[in-house]
Amino acid sequence: MSYHNPYTPPRKSATFDDHTLAEIRRAAATGIYDIRGAGTKRKVPHFDDLLFLGASISRYPLEGYREKCDTTVVLGSRFAKKPITLKTPITIAGMSFGALSGNAKEALGRGATIAGTSTTTGDGGMTDEERGHSQTLVYQYLPSRYGMNPKDLRRADAIEVVVGQGAKPGGGGMLLGQKISDRVANMRNLPKGIDQRSACRHPDWTGPDDLEIKIMELREITDWEKPIYVKVGGARPYYDTALAVKAGADVVVLDGMQGGTAATQDVFIENVGMPTLACIRPAVQALQDLGMHRKVQLIISGGIRSGADVAKALALGADAVAIGTAALVALGDNDPKWEDEYQKLGTTAGAYDDWHEGKDPAGITTQDPELASRLDPIAAGRRLANYLKVMTLEAQTIARACGKNHLHNLEPEDLCALTMEAAAMAQIPLAGTNWYPGKGGF
Repeated sequence: MSYHNPYTPPRKSATFDDHTLAEIRRAAATGIYDIRGAGTKRKVPHFDDLLFLGASISRYPLEGYREKCDTTVVLGSRFAKKPITLKTPITIAGMSFGALSGNAKEALGRGATIAGTSTTTGDGGMTDEERGHSQTLVYQYLPSRYGMNPKDLRRADAIEVVVGQGAKPGGGGMLLGQKISDRVANMRNLPKGIDQRSACRHPDWTGPDDLEIKIMELREITDWEKPIYVKVGGARPYYDTALAVKAGADVVVLDGMQGGTAATQDVFIENVGMPTLACIRPAVQALQDLGMHRKVQLIISGGIRSGADVAKALALGADAVAIGTAALVALGDNDPKWEDEYQKLGTTAGAYDDWHEGKDPAGITTQDPELASRLDPIAAGRRLANYLKVMTLEAQTIARACGKNHLHNLEPEDLCALTMEAAAMAQIPLAGTNWYPGKGGF
């Protein structure tokens, strides 16, 4: 005979929670895996688990109203004849025309230009609007080769060879047929309305030696003018960074698992890759072991949201950061003013991630002309510029509080960790101690 205690509510399983049960039922009913956009939604150690140690007696702070704190960064100074100089170390990550609307790509270019930073093409080629409104434009060279041509390589200010992405290291991209418009199809040399899958690896190399050959080819095509970036997903950051440097990269871009994607399998997003926080120190260590720290620049991306995140990434050894999801939010993505339409799509503002369906009410992740027209690229560009300005000012404020006259003067000594996991990943002492896991002794 069973007895139910009326004073105790029914207890649900932590392993088989509501989301897991719903996914099992969906898989059983459809026989297909779930595809979505955005980045991981699980909680992992992140920059919030670190704090800055502001100056007091043992450190001397700087006055914000009369003492300068520089934010400029030079990228590509190793080999390129024309390295790029940015006013802020916050750049815009690669997001393609196809995944995003033409208006969204134009807005990113406008906002980045106002802020004095760079934007990046993403998969699928370069649009004239993007080039025209981006003072500094990085051209992504991906395994798909969609839209790739020597003319656009020469029109770019830098070239980013994409080996991996944080949301799906080791996996290729997706662009479903409903977003393959006439223009997208023409740029990618694909049939209109047919699902597109990008390759997970470049077709003409099988290892780092072939990457070295490819980088040399790109330098010859561009007369050694353009900085060459290599982008990797956060998986084995020490070795990937070291091999990118060996292959001749001017800049390494390292994308953690909090980085977003236009569309891939949910199981991939949530279960492959490493947290951004865990990626930085191994990459920095590789650069230091090779004597290339600050000579080959390191750009960190994946979950950057505020000036505090920027300052923490730089304190851990990065030279710059890249933002993607946050930039889309600044443009107007997931805005509550479209809540009624998000509800009709079965979601809510702040949770909308079905970017691949091309039904974005904000007009950002769509190729529908009517929806895309909702986004004013001039106004959206100004919002992005405002956001970049605030992030830069926030990072400056923290740097001054630590007594630093340049963001790049922030260092691990300026940080402490709140959790054992963050202390171990970032190799930063646990707050109140001089110890982190693996260091030995207190």
